Amino acid sequence: MFAEPAALDAADPLGRFRAEFFLPPGKIYLDGNSLGLLSRRAESHLARVIAEWRTLGIDGWTEASPPWVTLAETISEKLAPLLGAAPDELCLTGQTTGNLHQLLATFFEPTLRAANVILGDALNFASDSYALQSHLRLRGLDPAKHLRLIPSRDGRILRLDDILTAFAAPDVQLAVLPAVVFTSGQLLDVATLTRKARQHGLLIGWDLSHSIGAVPHTLGGADGPDFAFWCNYKWLNAGPGAVGGLFLHRRHHARVPGLAGWWGVRADRRFAMSPHHEPAAGAAALHLGTPHILSLAPLLGSLELIEAAGGLCALRAKSLALTDFLLALIDRDLAPLGFTVATPRGEPARGGHLALAHPDAWRFCQALKAADVVPDFRAPDLLRLAPSPLYTSFADCAEAIARLKHIALTRAHENFPSAPALVP
Repeated sequence: MFAEPAALDAADPLGRFRAEFFLPPGKIYLDGNSLGLLSRRAESHLARVIAEWRTLGIDGWTEASPPWVTLAETISEKLAPLLGAAPDELCLTGQTTGNLHQLLATFFEPTLRAANVILGDALNFASDSYALQSHLRLRGLDPAKHLRLIPSRDGRILRLDDILTAFAAPDVQLAVLPAVVFTSGQLLDVATLTRKARQHGLLIGWDLSHSIGAVPHTLGGADGPDFAFWCNYKWLNAGPGAVGGLFLHRRHHARVPGLAGWWGVRADRRFAMSPHHEPAAGAAALHLGTPHILSLAPLLGSLELIEAAGGLCALRAKSLALTDFLLALIDRDLAPLGFTVATPRGEPARGGHLALAHPDAWRFCQALKAADVVPDFRAPDLLRLAPSPLYTSFADCAEAIARLKHIALTRAHENFPSAPALVP
């Protein structure tokens, strides 16, 4: 027996937060793993900062509430519990790829060690691979020789034994892996893999772009990874192109920043304009330029909502309930029509979204959009459905699957081109 979505929604303790978001009129939005929706609180914080800019001008740096000059640190304090880290281990700055470049510049030491291979994986987001390749070239190394990608045997999942085999290679110095594989939604065991990497003497960093705000992390403490980086515009709903973030474990707080900029100088010396860089304490030393205040502001509202909802563990419980519900509907209504689930089913190995595989996934994606359901597509054959625990209802999930089933039965997807155009 299936639980009725109306009953599940009535019993949902997070259901009241749906009203906090601007939902696209008449649409079921299942693309929060690409861009989260705007909340009223995020809009309010952005409007407040704009008003401060209007009335205070440059004095907003010290007289705004909270002051702009310490806004990144204010947000780090609120974000730290989601990551199991101390606030001084976080730096809200830049964007995902730029932050990875900063971390590579800070950690990778090819001339100081015999091991000079960077380990990545074959499924990671392309921008990470671009950054790894270009960084190696900047260091005078050939990516064909010094970048090693852990293979995926099926093109969707990374196997633990393949990762551990790669860790054991004697020429690897540093590994960069995704906490959640952005295509399939596989959640890797960050804690175990971090421990195994360190046992092999490797530095390890994690791309948390598809997990932060959806999955609790424990980055701090003796067994934490060396570094991590992420974007804040997906599950954290901070807005398109929002400021990113990075984590620097406190065991590395004495490291000299690979890339130095004036905002990474200690606060009491920032305006001294010394010709010598005087790093700030902790992860703040990795700042480069002036913080993007207008882009930081919405994140305050997003983090307020998460706190009001009971924290990330409450969101994770709702997320798993939504994807469990979707899996049951998919097995009943879509599996007989040729859809298969590419995401691992076990909760410990599942991130916040589900990936459905079908040879006509691109056409189904376009047909769903025409039917007022917003999913997204990843080549070559994956349709991603991403219910957000703060604004997606169980009724949304049921209706989305019903519309997809209707499209498949009526073959309505065949009215759309079979070859995908370039998509964001």
